[in-house]
Amino acid sequence: MHAIILAAGAGRRMTGPDGHDRQPKCLLTFDGRTLLARHLEILRQCGIGRVSLVTGYRADLIAQALLQRPLDMDVEVLENPDYLQGSIVSLWTARHILAVGETIVLMDADVLYDQRLLERLLQSPATDCLLMDRNFEAGEEPVKLCLSAGRPVAFSKHIAAGLDYDGCGESVGFFRLSAATAERLAELCQTFMECGRRDEPHEAALGELIAGADPVEFTIEDITGLPWLEIDFPADVIHARQHVLPQLLRLET
Repeated sequence: MHAIILAAGAGRRMTGPDGHDRQPKCLLTFDGRTLLARHLEILRQCGIGRVSLVTGYRADLIAQALLQRPLDMDVEVLENPDYLQGSIVSLWTARHILAVGETIVLMDADVLYDQRLLERLLQSPATDCLLMDRNFEAGEEPVKLCLSAGRPVAFSKHIAAGLDYDGCGESVGFFRLSAATAERLAELCQTFMECGRRDEPHEAALGELIAGADPVEFTIEDITGLPWLEIDFPADVIHARQHVLPQLLRLET
């Protein structure tokens, strides 16, 4: 099993517009450990020792931080120089990893989370799986997963008017992909690039896999109630430190 972590974004919503004074979001610290260090340690504890990390913005800082990674982890860095375009470009940068013919765990880097989320993903009997939290704040920011009779019918930040669904939750941004599905995703990334869709988020390609015209049969693991938070805005950092981190620390003691 091979993990791909997307960590190329500039995090422009975290501070002012020019940006080079910001650190990458994956280097934000919580109780003395960066998000990246937490990712690697959780992956290691879950038995995943091979990681491809897609970087872009301030790749030099991330490379320096990786010097402190666990010695028994194989971490490959894939640099996306076009990180100011859509995150589909970052996923495309890892297309050869998606096509290697093994199970892939695809993860966003800017998430503070309970290790049990990843365990649920990896322990699912399904070959293709994603995580969903039914307890989320409505709005434009969350990537929403809409279900009808337990099957995904939409995967997007925006729910189409008139969509018929009976359940909805927020995607955590972590996916387990079978070798065949990962290869399909690599092909979709290539299609996006060739069709001039470089400014789109990587969720657009995943949405075609999950709820498109020829969808993959994904199993949904409900992680409602477990602590996690995606970091997009300065207020998220405060909320993570005041509310999510204390829950994680209690679990560690």
